[in-house]
Amino acid sequence: MYRSPLLDLPGAVEADGPDAGVAAHFGDPMIEQRRLAAGAAVVDLSHRGVVRVSGPDRLSWLHSLLSQHLSELAAGERTEALLLDPHGRVEQHMRLVDDGTATWASVEPGSADSLVAFLDSMRFMLRVEVEDVSAEWACVWSPATGEVLVPRAELLSYVGERGVAGVWACEALRIAAHRPRLGLDSDDRTIPHEVGWIGPAVHLDKGCYRGQETVARVHTLGRPPRRLVLLHLDGSVDHLPAHGDPVEVGGRVVGTVGSTARHYELGPIGLAVIKRNTPVDAPLLAGGVAAAQEVVVDPEVGLHVRPRLG
Repeated sequence: MYRSPLLDLPGAVEADGPDAGVAAHFGDPMIEQRRLAAGAAVVDLSHRGVVRVSGPDRLSWLHSLLSQHLSELAAGERTEALLLDPHGRVEQHMRLVDDGTATWASVEPGSADSLVAFLDSMRFMLRVEVEDVSAEWACVWSPATGEVLVPRAELLSYVGERGVAGVWACEALRIAAHRPRLGLDSDDRTIPHEVGWIGPAVHLDKGCYRGQETVARVHTLGRPPRRLVLLHLDGSVDHLPAHGDPVEVGGRVVGTVGSTARHYELGPIGLAVIKRNTPVDAPLLAGGVAAAQEVVVDPEVGLHVRPRLG
């Protein structure tokens, strides 16, 4: 079980669930959110996996496998990409950067092994090398820089120069920014259109890749069955809905709760995936907590080519 050295800092309280091993907060999550939003702190995400892909064929090869346009990715440019299954369902979400000699991918905790195994199975005769370098490199995040990779031996000194915030602060800002997280705001049926990954992580004008047929079909002809919403939760309730709790309208279950947090300005908020045809002005009940919905994914997303009748 991973344990960040930053958990030894004064006031550190360990997170649980997928963020176990790093600090949830260092004593005051709301102050940490404000510092993070103001650029006066970074977040320790050293539990995330890091995969390095090197070799002269790396960009064209990754371009053929992932959802993002990568063949001309410039050195230092940051982007996101998805690995889809053959039916277009999301298997991996990654943050990518190329340094001119290698492409670095940051992935959810515990998922580097499966990504490396898939990539290794697809190398064939191409000039690429794939390595899990999670033991040598750590991720840190701030709104100003995005995700940065730091040698693990330098993690404490890097954070010490910038100030640190826990993952609760990071999650609150992420949710408020409508950014879904794999495994929390997605499940094994999620397609990119449902959670707003078309654009940030999926390029619609590129060649074939696994799952591309579903992406193209839904984008041009159909609507995805579900859509992501931001929940503005009743602030008078003393608890947040739990991940996986039902979202209801008039006693009918229309979706599930994903991530939740207490935001320093917005109060209690969350993300949920609900049925596409749920009225956009319908009041919701999320895990028994009253909630107003803010549209993140348009119910009409994907209907770009309307069939003509007659």
